[in-house]
Amino acid sequence: MNRENRNNIYTQLRTEHPDFYYHSFNYIYKNNEFIVDFHFSIGTKYHFRPQHIISRPDLLEWADASKESLDSLVFHLGMIELISYWKASCSPKVIIKPFLLNKEQIQWWKNLYFEGLGEFFYLNEIETSITDFMNIQSPTEKIFQPIENDLSNDLVMIPIGGGKDSVVSLELIKTIGKKIIPMVVNPRGATIDSIENASFSVNNSLICKRTIDPQLLELNKKGFLNGHTPFSAMLAFLSLLSSHLLGIQYIALSNESSANESTVEGSTVNHQYSKSYKFESDFRYYYKKYLNAKTEYFSFLRPLSEIQIACIFSQFPKHHYSFRSCNVGSKENIWCGECPKCLFTYVLFSPFIAQSKMQQIFGKKLLNDQKLSHTLDELRGKTISKPFECVGTVSEVELALKNAQTDYSSEILMKNILKDTDNQQLKNALLEWNEENELPLIFEVLLKEQLRKC
Repeated sequence: MNRENRNNIYTQLRTEHPDFYYHSFNYIYKNNEFIVDFHFSIGTKYHFRPQHIISRPDLLEWADASKESLDSLVFHLGMIELISYWKASCSPKVIIKPFLLNKEQIQWWKNLYFEGLGEFFYLNEIETSITDFMNIQSPTEKIFQPIENDLSNDLVMIPIGGGKDSVVSLELIKTIGKKIIPMVVNPRGATIDSIENASFSVNNSLICKRTIDPQLLELNKKGFLNGHTPFSAMLAFLSLLSSHLLGIQYIALSNESSANESTVEGSTVNHQYSKSYKFESDFRYYYKKYLNAKTEYFSFLRPLSEIQIACIFSQFPKHHYSFRSCNVGSKENIWCGECPKCLFTYVLFSPFIAQSKMQQIFGKKLLNDQKLSHTLDELRGKTISKPFECVGTVSEVELALKNAQTDYSSEILMKNILKDTDNQQLKNALLEWNEENELPLIFEVLLKEQLRKC
């Protein structure tokens, strides 16, 4: 489908469905669960009622959170949840009914939606601007209240995704004497394995189940628009709500500095926008001003690059066979061995883990697979865009390739790579520290000490 046809679909949907509504939210406590329901609609025709269920860890009780604070936190979770449904029609007007948003807040949300949908607009070849894509209206006088709940600085929530990054955060932070609460959204094999291999219990973890309204999937089949949304922004607001339900002050994400690099050369389109420092900084500004300044949401690994994290992860062999970063194989809990995420992860670990073990982890030698040649070109920045996956920078892919533990003459994908014989570039890269971060001091000291060991 050419660009003109895609724009015609976008324009037609916006004409046919001019209004999108955030009608309401509801929540209840039910035993050890906190259940949240939202109601959105495209006009009066298509209604959506997605749900979140937050299950309390056995070792904690629910905190004494006021109704006013829960109303505010749940409302804001709905503000990020709605974008998954709005994108189906891209309705030009969004009407927010539950609470009043001021001009600054409306602009903040428009910025998040626009930047977070950069990949969606790019791949759907939609030509729009931050001024034109959406008009947010908030026709109510009901104002949400600031939150004053007490939070414990002895508790740290760590979202777990099943990949190397959250494993590193979990293994390092558990050494500083605070009580760790792993958090998982829609558990799968790798997330459960990551928790248990780090000597934690799933029963003592915060388990969140997020359901997508099937109506959205039906609309996708009918030709409504579909594409990437900022999942990590949803995780930010979900973790904020969850931390207040349990009285937790620290929320330690595992996003790295490499996430800041754009996916499409010469643009701001970034598959990982909601993992970037820009989003983290904006989010902290918003919740500290409008929600609760006592919360400390930060990315523990923000000062590091992907290659530094890979070096640290290589020191935790008990996780080597259980972690997974492959989205294609996630349902089966496998590495598919054919996607950009598999190849990137393989390349990244090549300087630190022997090829014989890499073959056991991934099921084959990915650097000897001719079919992955174009994917490697994308990762190396030899095409217009990198793969639309959570992958590292072009420069660290090159660095990993030049320092791989492999026979450069025998691996098909390595034949034009010049080996770094003295490893000095790699050694220098492993000592770097990105000052753009929000780490509380105790976490900064911990990470710098680990970096020296690496």
